[in-house]
Amino acid sequence: MKNWIRFELIVVLLAVLITMIEGCKDQTTSTNNEMAINTATSIAESLPPRQPLTQEFKKYWYEGNAEITSYKLEQARYGEVREGSSVLIYVTEPFLPEVQVKADRNSSENIPVLKLNTTKNYLTGIYPYSIMSSTFYPVYDNQHAIKSSLSIQEWCGHVYSQINNRNQFEFTSHSYFEGEADKKLTLDKAFLENEVWTKIRINPNNLPIGEIQMIPSLEFFRIKHQELKAFKATASLETKNGISSYIINYEDGLRKLSINFTTAFPYSIESWTEEFTGGYGSNKKVMTSKGTKLKSLKTPYWRQNSNKDLFLRDSLGL
Repeated sequence: MKNWIRFELIVVLLAVLITMIEGCKDQTTSTNNEMAINTATSIAESLPPRQPLTQEFKKYWYEGNAEITSYKLEQARYGEVREGSSVLIYVTEPFLPEVQVKADRNSSENIPVLKLNTTKNYLTGIYPYSIMSSTFYPVYDNQHAIKSSLSIQEWCGHVYSQINNRNQFEFTSHSYFEGEADKKLTLDKAFLENEVWTKIRINPNNLPIGEIQMIPSLEFFRIKHQELKAFKATASLETKNGISSYIINYEDGLRKLSINFTTAFPYSIESWTEEFTGGYGSNKKVMTSKGTKLKSLKTPYWRQNSNKDLFLRDSLGL
């Protein structure tokens, strides 16, 4: 009898303990959810009004295809120009504002974005460089990119960087270099060079013009091994013979980027040039990198992963 009473007491105590733990969990979850909702509401209220989407934009970008464009790449690296290839992949996606990843299901909380994946591949002597950046920019063109990331692989090792757009820009970086290693920092918001390429495709008339503060591309900071920050720059938009050029000229001759695109919708990226000082020692000089359009294709590439689909690479000149 005593053992049975002792057993009942233990069961009751366990039940009470479990109830207390679950109650704490529910309270914590509720508090976290409320904080997330309040943060999202605060950010939404501080944003400019959404830019309306035109019918031609909806027809072009929401027909179930991605736009894939290949480019001949002339990339300056280590004081020499290397031949290679680059691909720009644009596609619309639903995006989760807090977790900041692609949404698996439809929800009124999702943010529709125009995603740009950019790849660059070239050789430096015996070993290859593989670079990929991803930028997720709201189609309503009323805030900065929600996220931008970069990865670089070469035979020395690989690195990864990411900017998340929350109350401030949150920067995370992982590198095999001793002086860089693992880093986390926050910085005040400014225009992002990475978002410009997608902003052009939505509405180039909204591009920032004049004296501005701009954070250069994540690729630039990685290649140059510089601290992430915004620089003063002068931005301009020029048009001639059906081609518009958005030009970013950074202070003190740091770098000059020109992105050339069709003046008419869908504002296709035709080419780009990038001027900067490259090389070391006696090889140090102003270098120019270029990307020149080869071919373009609209297709649902995520469903074309069979060997029988390899011929599509020929359609892109890859």
